[in-house]
Amino acid sequence: MREMAIEVGDKAPDFELKDNHGATVRLSDFRGEKAVVLLFYPFAFTGVCTGELCELRDQLPRFQNDDVQLLAVSNDSVPTLRVFGEQEGLEYPLLSDFWPHGETSRAYGVFDEAKGCAVRGTFIIDKDGVVRWTVVNGLPDARDLNEYIKALDSL
Repeated sequence: MREMAIEVGDKAPDFELKDNHGATVRLSDFRGEKAVVLLFYPFAFTGVCTGELCELRDQLPRFQNDDVQLLAVSNDSVPTLRVFGEQEGLEYPLLSDFWPHGETSRAYGVFDEAKGCAVRGTFIIDKDGVVRWTVVNGLPDARDLNEYIKALDSL
């Protein structure tokens, strides 16, 4: 059971999370500077998640450049994300929503209380902090990166 995900036109809830290197990342730090692709995924080291995050890695210039910042959020701990990022060569921030457990995932309406993790929610947030595109998939369902690209191109 989970809350309803935030929708297109909503102001994106701000957050402050540690990345896989222990640095603090705030959504508001990008306001006025870059659009943000905010991607929630269930767990590091699982098959579908690893596949999705490596596909993003392989097309990274589309999702992280002068105009766009990619932020991937899971409920894993910082040390877990550090090892995962190093093992898979992920050179974008992996943010830990570990404690308070799932607080940011809940704010976006993508935390599955029964499973204790985020579902696959993606939010494209413009430079003003407004959600411009979103998709929420179930745990086993990988996302289509081409849909993100179309949404980013329309900003």
